[in-house]
Amino acid sequence: MPFRIAKSFIVESGHILSKHPGSCRFPHGHSRTVEIVLVADTLDARDMVVDFKLLKQAVGAYVDRFDHSLAVNSNDAQFTTLQTAYGDRILRFEGIDPTSEVMAKLIFQHASEALRRLSHEAPADALYPVRPVVRVERVRVTETASSWAEYWE
Repeated sequence: MPFRIAKSFIVESGHILSKHPGSCRFPHGHSRTVEIVLVADTLDARDMVVDFKLLKQAVGAYVDRFDHSLAVNSNDAQFTTLQTAYGDRILRFEGIDPTSEVMAKLIFQHASEALRRLSHEAPADALYPVRPVVRVERVRVTETASSWAEYWE
């Protein structure tokens, strides 16, 4: 039976869904909760999957990019104007709408790569070690109090 842990991050995040037929095609925002679930079949020498602090260090800056930003499809007619006006607060989604589903997948991929890198490149005496058996099980992005999207492999 595997062990699971989760770390949640809260961001205020806007997006434009240019392919949407309704009002979501206009700029709007959400108070999002991003939940990252890790799993391992065994515990480490400290009786943990990993330390929660390590998970925050590994993915916190990436998730924080979404906070107080506007995610926009690069094909949106207003993309260049928005990027010129707001710089790095406009998050480019290359040819795809920045839906919660897409965000969950991107965060999953980033977290998986961060854990892989830490498990293979961290020094043997790392303060918060990561074993290669630790993996991202899923990422959930909550859009509203009643709606969320998940991605897993």
